[in-house]
Amino acid sequence: MTQQFKDRLTLLQDAHDKLIHTKNEVDGIGNGIYDRYKNPVLTGLHAPLNWRYDMNPETNPYLMERFGINAAFNAAAIKWNGKYILIARVEGNDRKSFFAVAESQNGVDNFKFWEHPVTMPETDEPDTNLYDMRLTAHEDGWIYGLFCTERRDPQAPQYDQSMAIAACGIARTKDLVTWQRMPDLQTNSPQQRNVVLHPEFVNGKYALYTRPQDGFISAGKGGGIGFGLCDSMENAVVDEEIIIDNKQYHTVYEAKNGQGPAPIKTEKGWLHLAHGVRNTAAGLRYTLYMFMTDLNDLTKVIYKPAGYFLAPEGMERVGDVSNVAFCNGWVKDDNDDVYIYYASSDTRMHVAKTTVDKLIDYVTNTAPDGLRSAVSVNTINAIINNNKNLHQLQEN
Repeated sequence: MTQQFKDRLTLLQDAHDKLIHTKNEVDGIGNGIYDRYKNPVLTGLHAPLNWRYDMNPETNPYLMERFGINAAFNAAAIKWNGKYILIARVEGNDRKSFFAVAESQNGVDNFKFWEHPVTMPETDEPDTNLYDMRLTAHEDGWIYGLFCTERRDPQAPQYDQSMAIAACGIARTKDLVTWQRMPDLQTNSPQQRNVVLHPEFVNGKYALYTRPQDGFISAGKGGGIGFGLCDSMENAVVDEEIIIDNKQYHTVYEAKNGQGPAPIKTEKGWLHLAHGVRNTAAGLRYTLYMFMTDLNDLTKVIYKPAGYFLAPEGMERVGDVSNVAFCNGWVKDDNDDVYIYYASSDTRMHVAKTTVDKLIDYVTNTAPDGLRSAVSVNTINAIINNNKNLHQLQEN
C-alpha cells in the first residue's frame, strides 16, 4: 500500500464521517405548519465507501471509485425498533435504481446506510429498474413494500429504446432484510405508478390507492388517485378503481397526481399527502398537497386545502430533474410528531417536522380551491376583514 493510497483513503473516510455526523437544525421561522431542516438527510454521498471503492491497493492502486452513486431520493419511511428508517431509492451512475435502508436515532440527522443494499427478489419477468417504494405496516402483521417496477415495452420498435411499462411491484417482510416478492398488481389500467397499501382491512379486503395511467410518463386519459379493493396481496387483483381525487384544470395537480405515503389515521379522518404535477414553460413542476378522507368511507374527500402544501425552495429546485418535491414516506411518532421525508429534484432527501394537530388544523381550516381568481381574492379579503374586526375588538 503506497502512502498516496493511504492519504487518499484517510481523506475519503474523514469526509464521509463528517457528512453522516453533521448535525441538522431548523431552517428559519417557517410557515407555522411545519419546520424545514437546513441540510439534506440523505444524499448519494451518504452511500458507504465500501459500496463505491475497491479498497484493495493491488486491484485499485489509485483508489478509484468503481461503482458510482448518482443520487439517493424518494424514500419510504417507517419507525421500527425505536429508529427512524428510510428505504431510499439509490441510483447508480449506470441509471439503475435499487433500494437501501438507512437509519437514524432522532429522525433529522445522522442517517447511516445498513451494510448491504436490499436484495429484492425478482419475478419471472425480471425488473429492468425498480424505485419509489411505499411502506405499510399492515394490520395483518406484515410490512409491505409497494414500488414501481419498470420494464421495456415489448411493443416498442427497435429504434425506440425509451418506451417502457410501469407496474406495481409487491414485496413483504418482517425484518426489512429478507423480502418475499409476490406477483405484480393486476388492474385494468395499462400502467400503474404510485400505488399505496392502506394500513387497515376494509370490509375484510386489502385496500389500495392507485394511479391509473395510459403511458409511462403521461397520465393520458387516466390519472387521479384511485381506490380499489383486492382479496389477497399474494396475488393482488383490483377489478375496479374509483377515482377519489382527480386532476383539475389550472391547479397544482392539473397534469397528474399521485398518493404519497400511506395515510395517517386521526380522530377527524385520514390525512393524505400527495404530489401534484403541472406544466410550466420550464417543464413539469412537482409539489406536495394534502387532503382528508372520511374515517368510514375512504372514497369520500371531506377536506382539501387549496394549492400546494410544500414546494421545492432554493437549491431544492436544482438536480437531475429540477423543480420537483416528492414524498413517499412519513413517520408519525407516538407523541404525534410527524416527520415528512421528501426528495428534491430526484437527487436528495430532506425532512420537515410537524404534528398531527397542526396537519389537522391546516387541512380543515385552510380554504379549498375556488378554481377562479375572483374566489382567491374573496378568500384574502375575508382574512383581511376578520383581522380588521379582531383588531377593532382588541382596541375596544
